[in-house]
Amino acid sequence: METTSPVVVSASSLNKTVAARSGALTILSGLNLEIKSGQSVAIVGASGSGKSTLLGILAGLDLPTEGSVALAGTRIDQLDEDERARVRGQHTGFVFQSFQLLPNLTALENVMLPLELAGHKQASMRAENLLSRVGLEQRMDHYPRQLSGGEQQRVAIARAFAGDPDILFADEPTGNLDENTGEKIIDLLFEVNREKGTTLILVTHDTLLAQRCDRVLRLHSGKLEEDL
Repeated sequence: METTSPVVVSASSLNKTVAARSGALTILSGLNLEIKSGQSVAIVGASGSGKSTLLGILAGLDLPTEGSVALAGTRIDQLDEDERARVRGQHTGFVFQSFQLLPNLTALENVMLPLELAGHKQASMRAENLLSRVGLEQRMDHYPRQLSGGEQQRVAIARAFAGDPDILFADEPTGNLDENTGEKIIDLLFEVNREKGTTLILVTHDTLLAQRCDRVLRLHSGKLEEDL
């Protein structure tokens, strides 16, 4: 008997408006979305179309103006920041375009930090294994300023997978990288994603990256259209 994967991220009647000089600016309008466990989903669209805003709302980093958002079975739009952080910590990892590594921590310490905050008893060993997994076994004691853009992004990916997240969000994971390094990062994302069975939701301008996903959702005029 065929089983149906559960929905792990959903949005209903989602709206997001922000203040602008000319008045309220609508970024997302009446948006509905369901993503099932294990899917890889690319969100594409023109610059300024609200892709990163949508990703942040789905991940619980931001709140919608109206509508509901559920993450891993929990409605998060009605939670305060501490409660949303708890849900994120239990279920999600996040790869930012700007890497967001702490400059005064080594690569190893950057990956260890979320593990230590979660009370992981073997944080150092797990962080070392993850950094080796992304090919940085010789760079663990280096600080972000001593690493190339591609190396920093690999540290960010190792950190994002540190807590074995159910859902990985990635905002332009290849946006600051050259083509060759970007392709390696794409391969790495999907390889680790496949091994862990993680749901992958990413924002990208990278056509190659989008084509490798199970679904491509195009954001246009605040609404999503699926490429079939």
